[in-house]
Amino acid sequence: MKPQFPSFRPRFPWVGGDLQTLRNYLSPGGRDLSSWASERLFFDTDDGSGDRLQGVLHRTGDGPLVVLLHGLTGCEESFYVLETARFLLSQGVSVLRLNLRGAGPSRQTCRGHYCAGSSGDLATVLRQLPAHMADPDLAEKGIVLVGFSLGGNIVLKYLAEKPVAVQPVCAIAVSAPIDLAAASHRMMTMRNRLYHGWLLKRMSEEASAGNAALTDAERTAIADARTVYAFDDRFVAPRNGFDDAADYYEKCSAAHRLVDISTPALLVHARDDPWIPAEAFEKINVAKLPNISLALADNGGHVGFHGRDEHTPWHNRCAYTYLSSFIDQPLPA
Repeated sequence: MKPQFPSFRPRFPWVGGDLQTLRNYLSPGGRDLSSWASERLFFDTDDGSGDRLQGVLHRTGDGPLVVLLHGLTGCEESFYVLETARFLLSQGVSVLRLNLRGAGPSRQTCRGHYCAGSSGDLATVLRQLPAHMADPDLAEKGIVLVGFSLGGNIVLKYLAEKPVAVQPVCAIAVSAPIDLAAASHRMMTMRNRLYHGWLLKRMSEEASAGNAALTDAERTAIADARTVYAFDDRFVAPRNGFDDAADYYEKCSAAHRLVDISTPALLVHARDDPWIPAEAFEKINVAKLPNISLALADNGGHVGFHGRDEHTPWHNRCAYTYLSSFIDQPLPA
């Protein structure tokens, strides 16, 4: 039986999708992880590029290891990554805050850059984790994947590719753009013009920073892009072997791959997400997808979910409930 999730009620004054989303930037909170020891890990890629991904590991005991993947232009220090890490660590769960290729501090050890289809890099990282952390046959151990926004799409794509080396116990995707074309179109609408300009600027800065290996043509494509679609069409797609943005979106979107997922996975989304349309989630027939669970709220914004009488976002409560259903002993309340 699939777990039941508590209903979500937004906390005043964060009413509406925009305020739920913006609250993360106006009052992030939950960032202090100094109470838990940490160590920086490096992961060598196997594609001959010489790139080394980075992450921060917090060990708290013998329970499962939760790998957190950030979203577009995010990193190990993103507010939602830190908040979820703090919450899970307080429950005695070990956490790895992973930077995708070229994100955050890994921009200094990577010449390449991640995209919505970077499931291969996730597989590379999981294969290099200590064996005792990644044993799927131990209910109290094993790997759990949690991806936010673009990171959620990467997690789902990884699962659909039926990983052999490392099979996660379960996975959770929060506010994931499982239909990349629809998400790109939504971001470019007039109502999102301020979001769009802010995001495009961050995408351009991130792609050009640090040790990025760019050709003159790629630098021109980045500088000339006036929309996220143009950025994906002229830079991201050709750089990652796709014909164009349409080809990139079609081949990397997780929506049509859910049927191929054999690992239990939870999708958390809000109908009022200003960035990611809810239609792709509303079309999911969970009755025909035994491995997929859906927590779809009317409110919550984009990776927001700031609810009444809760000290952590609702998506963390959903993740806690879901994770608890896959281990022998429930996590502490």
